[in-house]
Amino acid sequence: MRKEILAGNWKMNHGPKEALAFLKDFFVKPGENQRVILCPPYISLESMKRELPEKIELAAQNIHEEDKGAFTGEVSAPMIKELGVGITLLGHSERRNYYKESDELVRQKLKKALEHNLEVILCVGEQLEHRESGRAEQVVKKQVLSALKGLKKEDMESVHIAYEPVWAIGTGKTASSQDAQEMNAYIRSLIVELFNDKIAQETSILYGGSVKPENIKELMAMEDIDGALVGGASLDPISFAKLLDY
Repeated sequence: MRKEILAGNWKMNHGPKEALAFLKDFFVKPGENQRVILCPPYISLESMKRELPEKIELAAQNIHEEDKGAFTGEVSAPMIKELGVGITLLGHSERRNYYKESDELVRQKLKKALEHNLEVILCVGEQLEHRESGRAEQVVKKQVLSALKGLKKEDMESVHIAYEPVWAIGTGKTASSQDAQEMNAYIRSLIVELFNDKIAQETSILYGGSVKPENIKELMAMEDIDGALVGGASLDPISFAKLLDY
């Protein structure tokens, strides 16, 4: 049975003091098949690691595609591992859009993460123009196939995928649970094509797009939605904890 993953992406919020204050008010007990992952800024990872409640995990928001070098402001996979963090987000829509990360760069980063035995939450998703022009599946397919190119079946044990429709994040537009289910099912079908049905059925595919306590139950009832990548609703410990009550 694939795990249900609730991941909170704090983006550029909550430095060390705020992060530790969050943990003091974050009272959750993940179920047997649940994983709860917090993705704070880099500078909060070390202090949070020391105070992390039992069964709560940490992830980096990104890594560089090289181990070391003259890359000012970047953080590498070995650095994340040295902190005792074993997971990273990759390909988030904000990295793709604001910092122009290409599909090829995301692939390089994913390969580097696996090289260092990091788990990856791979983010994919289309813009509003893609959705309105009927190219949503085409865009997501390109992102998925590019990122997973050259991977072995056993590599997929460390890869989870998060579908985030960019057009439904902070735009006022809403993706229905059916929209999310259809794309997640499509992504699973791509994994069948690349590998096999067994691998596809074992891969956790999350949904990220304005997930909140009001819609989590409906989303998690969908067959191919195995969790959520949460943005704003993960910044408050009470709100985020409520998301586990689906």
